[in-house]
Amino acid sequence: MADRTARVSWEGSLLEGSGTIEQVGSGAFGPLPVSWAARSEAASGGKTSPEELIAAAHAACFSMALSSGLAQAGTPPERLETSATVTFVPGTGITKIALTVDGRVPGLDDEGFRQAAETAKENCPVSKALAGVGEITLDVSTS
Repeated sequence: MADRTARVSWEGSLLEGSGTIEQVGSGAFGPLPVSWAARSEAASGGKTSPEELIAAAHAACFSMALSSGLAQAGTPPERLETSATVTFVPGTGITKIALTVDGRVPGLDDEGFRQAAETAKENCPVSKALAGVGEITLDVSTS
């Protein structure tokens, strides 16, 4: 078992205020500025949002799950490049997550890679934590 922590400070109202992800337990990053505008407008102004952090977490978790599944099947990947796009609608919440993965997996055909990617999408812990999101899509390619 492992617990992970983050500490955030916020000043002001939701719309006019701003915050900072002060630190994470590992020390890997922080401080990072956050704001409502970064969350709800196209231009982030150099600040991050919970959705951007969720996208990073989902892409990393999915890549780990896919790598593990491929290795267990005897076809470890040479490379996986994954992106995640989280769609946030003010007043509604997160409505969609689009995962995209491109992989180089010697000895595995396109359909085998697609099946492994679908399994990873369904079973990575972050996908499971985000099961309440209305739509999680997956686009797969090999290079």
